[in-house]
Amino acid sequence: MSRPAHAEVVVGGTAGKLPARVVREAVARVLEGERRDAAFVVTFLGPRRMRALNAEYKDHDWPTDVISFALPLPDGSLTGDLYICPSVAAREAHSRGIRVREELVRLVVHGTLHVLGFDHPEGEERTRSPMWQKQEHYVGLLT
Repeated sequence: MSRPAHAEVVVGGTAGKLPARVVREAVARVLEGERRDAAFVVTFLGPRRMRALNAEYKDHDWPTDVISFALPLPDGSLTGDLYICPSVAAREAHSRGIRVREELVRLVVHGTLHVLGFDHPEGEERTRSPMWQKQEHYVGLLT
């Protein structure tokens, strides 16, 4: 029998088409599936703020869709910060012909997996990586 995961999730900013309860459900589903506990703050930012964050922490001078930070604490617990830009997500969703809500859920799942220590290669290999497969599994459960 698997142990229940514990998630504390605070949602800030304006997610547009993604209610805070859906954000909490997405984080909780990933934590449950990965049998992990964590506290998360998920913040939705406009493109100017996301561009500044991306420039400061990733040395990229453009707005990105999601940035995540993991903070393991001395007591062994984990805290994660996710920053998501709905306007970049909307642009990506439209270019791929999918709903914006689905793309926003994907970004919450993606960032949560990064906080838990999962990673993927860049380029064409990205969508064939184990992390991407895991991400799409959770997105399928949530959308």
